[in-house]
Amino acid sequence: MDVSIRHVCKDFERFPALKDVSLDIRSGELIALLGPSGSGKTTLLRLIAGLEPPTRGAIFFGDEDASFKSVQERNVGFVFQHYALFRHMTVAENIGFGLKVRPSSSRPAKSEIRRRAHELLDLVQLSGLADRYPNQLSGGQRQRVALARALAIEPRVLLLDEPFGALDAQVRRELRRWLREIHDATNHTTVFVTHDQEEALELADRVVVMSQGRIEQVGGADDVYDRPNSPFVYGFIGDSSVLPVKVDDGQLWLHDRTIGLAAPELPSGQATLYFRPHEIELLDGCSGCISGVVAASRRVGGSRRVELEVGGARDRVEIELPTDHPATQKSRIAFRPLRWRAFPAVSAAA
Repeated sequence: MDVSIRHVCKDFERFPALKDVSLDIRSGELIALLGPSGSGKTTLLRLIAGLEPPTRGAIFFGDEDASFKSVQERNVGFVFQHYALFRHMTVAENIGFGLKVRPSSSRPAKSEIRRRAHELLDLVQLSGLADRYPNQLSGGQRQRVALARALAIEPRVLLLDEPFGALDAQVRRELRRWLREIHDATNHTTVFVTHDQEEALELADRVVVMSQGRIEQVGGADDVYDRPNSPFVYGFIGDSSVLPVKVDDGQLWLHDRTIGLAAPELPSGQATLYFRPHEIELLDGCSGCISGVVAASRRVGGSRRVELEVGGARDRVEIELPTDHPATQKSRIAFRPLRWRAFPAVSAAA
């Protein structure tokens, strides 16, 4: 089922939660809505579900305008962060609930509901647990039951709101792999909300990066990580170091000297340089480079993160070095970013 969001706005008592959002989701696609708290990602999910109407704009399911249709009319499956399972029902009863409460004209027979519940328990790898109650399951198992319940109604669109947010890191990693496998097996159009960039980059076909009620960038994991199109995306996705620079005749300058980076597309004036701490080359000399004095150093996994004072304590950046690099406090290090992006200062401020 294709989903098309067209110029959607959503206001809550004069507060604009969504500002002219447009997005096309292809049938069978797994989309992540990624952003910090308050970015509008959960509001957008609720509008797709039919839990909230848009203030302006339209939401289409295929060729059908679903903007003001109910959740039931849209036939969406919804998985919440905290499972929302019925404690007094068994696992099988929870899974079959959406089918059991259908109008009599479309309600399957009890035997068919039971068969469907067991079929889904096999799919979510919980065979044999049909007669248990939610309090007898782990958090990861409960979330699998919640997904099976959402799938039971054969939804046109599957929506997940921070589905792994209540689970510990190891269980989240396991369930991420499992959810991708389930998606590939069922081919549902799926939209999930997360603030965890690792989760979004690992799971989604495309990532929708949101900030302050707007979509900043839409693309695959490589697009949003390697080719961020705004200061917000560069700062939000992955680690980044930031330096204020000046553009003069298409060259970047730091304080009173050029740093060997050309930006002919930028207008002259103040700008902000972004780069990843690990995407640098170390240099012996410093004719046209960035150099700084080591202010702090710490071990991070298989590398060392070094904080450099560049042009005094006012400007500091982080770079990544091999663990055996001889840098010590007050050592001077020269480097140049291998992959970077500069934005005019007015864009960075916006």
